[in-house]
This record gives sequence, C-alpha cells and structure tokens, in this order.
Amino acid sequence: MNFNRVIVIVIFSLFNVNCFSQLAESDSLKKIIESTIAEKEKLNAYKKLSNIFVIKDFDKSQTFSTIGLAIAEKTNDFFSQAYFKKQIGLAYYFKGKYDSAANYYYNALTILKTQTESENLIEKDLQKASILNELGKLYRKTKDLNRSLINYDEAYTIYLKANNLDGMATILNESGVVFEYQNNYGEAITRYKKSLAIREKMNDLVGKSYSLNFIGGAYTLQKKFTEAESYLTQSLNLRLQLKDSFAIAINYADLGFMFTEKVDYKNATLYYLQSNAIAEKINYLDLKLSNYKELSGINEKEGAFAKALNYSQKYTSLKDSIYSKTKMEQIEELNTKYETEKKEQQIKLKNAEISKKNYLLWGVSLITLLLAVAGFNFYKKRQTQNKLALHKEIIKQQDLSTKAVLEAEEKERQRIARDLHDGVGQVMSAAKMNLSAFESELIFKDESQKLSFEKVISLVDEGCKEVRNVSHQMMPNALLKAGLASAVKEFIDKIDSRILKINLYSEGLNERLDNNIEIVLYRVIQECVNNVIKHSGANQLDISLIKDADGISATIEDNGKGFNTTEKTKFEGIGLKNILLRVEFLKGTVDFDSSEGRGTLVAIHVPLV
Repeated sequence: MNFNRVIVIVIFSLFNVNCFSQLAESDSLKKIIESTIAEKEKLNAYKKLSNIFVIKDFDKSQTFSTIGLAIAEKTNDFFSQAYFKKQIGLAYYFKGKYDSAANYYYNALTILKTQTESENLIEKDLQKASILNELGKLYRKTKDLNRSLINYDEAYTIYLKANNLDGMATILNESGVVFEYQNNYGEAITRYKKSLAIREKMNDLVGKSYSLNFIGGAYTLQKKFTEAESYLTQSLNLRLQLKDSFAIAINYADLGFMFTEKVDYKNATLYYLQSNAIAEKINYLDLKLSNYKELSGINEKEGAFAKALNYSQKYTSLKDSIYSKTKMEQIEELNTKYETEKKEQQIKLKNAEISKKNYLLWGVSLITLLLAVAGFNFYKKRQTQNKLALHKEIIKQQDLSTKAVLEAEEKERQRIARDLHDGVGQVMSAAKMNLSAFESELIFKDESQKLSFEKVISLVDEGCKEVRNVSHQMMPNALLKAGLASAVKEFIDKIDSRILKINLYSEGLNERLDNNIEIVLYRVIQECVNNVIKHSGANQLDISLIKDADGISATIEDNGKGFNTTEKTKFEGIGLKNILLRVEFLKGTVDFDSSEGRGTLVAIHVPLV
C-alpha cells in the first residue's frame, strides 16, 4: 500500500466532512468557550475542537481533550470522559506512542463498562464501537492483524445491531485494509464493495468516493489495471463534482501510482503533476514530497536523468526547508534579541536565568526528596498495615478454627447426651420395668433368691440414674433453661459434700448471657472442679461468679496440695489446655496462682463486648 493510500484511510476514518471548513469553525468554538459558563456547551465545544485538530495538530487536539476531560470528570459526565480519553489516545497514536494510545483506549472502554443506565445504552454502544475501531487500527499498525480483525468485527456487530449505516460502512473499509496486508485482495474488495453499497443507499457521495478509491487501490495492488482505472476514475469524478480539493489531489496521486505500476509513465507523470498543482495551492507539503519522489523515480526509469535529478533536488530542498525552517526562525529570534538588548541587560537576564534554574533545581531536588521520604513512609505504613491485616486475619482464622472445634465438641456432647438419655436410658428404663413386671410372675425358691433378683433390679435402677446424671452433666437442662449460675449450682449439688464441700457465690447473673459464653464458662468451671476432685486432694472448694460493667469474673479456689505453676509439663495435659483454649476463644484471660502445699486459685475474666 503506497503513502497516499494510507492517507486516504486515516483521513476518511476520522472525518466525513471538509477539513478546511472545520478549521474555520475553530475560531467560533473558541469564542463559545470564552463567552459561556455552561459546562455542557463548553464540553461540546472542546469535543469539536479536539476532533478538528486530531490530524492537523496532535498537541492542540491533546490539549483540548485534556481540558475537556477535566470538565467531564468535575461534572461526572462519564460518556464525555470516555470520549476525551479516546481522543487523547488518538493523539498518541499519531505521535507513534502506541502503548500510551492503547492505554487510553482501554481506559475509555473501562469507563463505558461501568455505565448501565438503560436510556444511555445506545450512546454507550456507539462510543464503544468507535473505540474498538481505533483499537483495530492500532493493532493493524503494529501488524497484530488477528487482534485487529477481532476489534473490527466487534465494532461492526454493534453498528449492525444499531443499524448505524455510516459506522458499518467505515468498519468495512477499515477491515478491508487488513485483508490487503494479508494479500487477501478478494476479501478486501468484497468489504469495500459492501461499504460502497451502503454509501449508495445513504446517498452519501463523499463516502461513495472513498469506497470507490479503496476498491481502485486494491485492484492496483493486484495489477488489475482496467478495473483499478475504472474505480479510481469514478471516485475522481465524484470528487470533482463535490469540489473537494484535498481528496482530488490524493485521487490524482493514486491514479499516478496506478499508471506507474502499469508502466504507463506518461499518464503517471500527468496525474502526479495535477496532484502537485493542487498540493502547492493548498500547501500540502507531505503530498508534494511524495509526488516529487515518485516523479524522480519515473524519470530515472525513462532515462531522463536531468529531470530525475531536478525532481530529486526539489524533494531534498523541500524536505530540508521543512526541517530547517523552525531552526532558522529560532536563530533569527536569538540574534535580534541579543542585538537590541544592552550588555548589562544580557548579564542580568543570564543571572536571572541561572538563579531561576538553581531555584528550580533546588525545588526539584527538595520535591524529589520529599516524594522519596513520603514514598518510603507510605511503603512502611502499607507494610505495617499489611502485617496488621495479616495478623488480624490469622487471629480471625484461629478464632474460627477454635469456634469450630468448640462447636463440634459441644454438638458431640449434645449428641452423646441425647443418645444416652433417649437410647441407653430408655432401654435400661424398659429393662427395669420388664424386670419389675416379671418379678410378680416368678416363684422364688427361697428368700436369698428373691434378694438377688431385687439387687439386679436395683443395679438397673442405679444404671438408669447414672446414665441420666451423665447426660445431664454433658448437657445440663439448667444451663438451657435457667442460665449459668443455676447450671453450676445443679452440677455441684450432685457432688458428695462429705468428700468435697463446695461453696458457690454468684452476683449480677439475673439476666441470661450469650449462649456461647454460658456454655464455655460452664465447661471451664466443670473442668476445674473435676481437676480438683481428681488431683488436688482438697476437701473444700470456693466458687465465685460475678458479673459487672467490665465483664464476668470467675474464681475457683481449693485447699488442696497445689502444684508448681512454673513447670510447663503441668500445662501440657488436656484439662488445662482445654481451659486455656476455651477462655482464649472468649477473648478472656486465665491466671493460675498455686504452689505445692497451699492449694490452687484459678482466676478467669471474660470481657462482655
């Protein structure tokens, strides 16, 4: 694909109107911005300005888009935000910064993705299709042709769904170029002709001229010169009718390229000269450069080396003037400045500039240092926050694990208690009832035999009571019905006071506590009492349960033999581990105060949140 054909693709994909009339419009748009305070009108003006300059002055377009983006963000106009991000991406695209362009395109798509209002879905889809078209061009430029077609196809689907003929025609032309790159000219021409059919349906002469131009260019690349000339001529006739000088100049150049490929250098030269005449009139320097280069090549092939050299010199001169003009203006400006200023003023200016640079350097250094310190502090803060969050998560998981274990244990106790009460207890009760009924039917040989039978019934009865006591200890009814103090009292009342005398004092427990707290404290007190009975050898035990504003305090104090609390092995048993684990689950504390020969005091405190 030659230089002029690339220009056609870029220009028409961005504009379907005359660029010169747009430039004239820019002044009136600037006046609107200066004279109005309405944000919506300013946004529309900045949109049009960014569009006008997008292929004329990339920096201007980017400036207008950046200002418009700030207004859109201030007013929470998300669709305008997406539009301006796309325009900034376009500016980067034309500057050759494709990574930055892609970043802005994808940011625009992300903004659109967050908008779900049904009344704006059509606008959202059309904006999305426009951005997908730009991504298609970007990936076409970077030769990622498969990804380019994916974006084009998605954009085409949106336009098709919305019955947007202009968008469909544009995508067909754009995607056709991809197939040209793949040398699949048949598919490219098929798409161009579909685009042409749509433009004819729309009665869009400008669009029709571009589609005809695309088709002609594709036939040129295939060396099908008859077809190429036909379509390029049709395109030219439309543009002459429309008096579109810019497009006419490009059309002449494309015809020149076609005749060059056909080795018809006479006609090629004629069309290049006509193209150059218009390019000189509208001061289209890039097109003139291209035409001079092609004319130089044609004359060299024809053996007209003097003409070839002449065109080559014009090409070089024009190229040098383009690139040296700015430099010459800067030199002239500096010369004038230094000639008109006095020496003292020059020194002052230079000193001022040096001071300014020094201040700027110190300022930049200070800002850099502050940013480095702030960055380090932020890093340390985030590191601390992450560690704290990790620690909290570990504690949370430990709590969940502990809770799961305790809940599983409690459920198992309840299950065993039910099984004992409803299963074994009922069976033994039935056995006792059957034995009692059977007693009246038996004839005992003597009194000894009757006593033996009665002992059996007595043992079964004791077994029933024992099963009932065990099931009640595992899940006491008093805890379910009356609360912690009543459950503890019921539990210690079943202990033989001749072996261990227990005193219970409770205060502030008139209202029920959280179920988990009651169950855990009951199990802890139960475990402590069992430890006293099994290991301490004590004959007196004092239990205190007090609820106040700080929480619940429980103390269990015996007069037994005690133990050495500094020995870690004493805390490796299941009993003490269970006590510590259960109280930790309630975010409480446990203190053991004991020494050999003077008893043990267990002090528990559980906060009430």
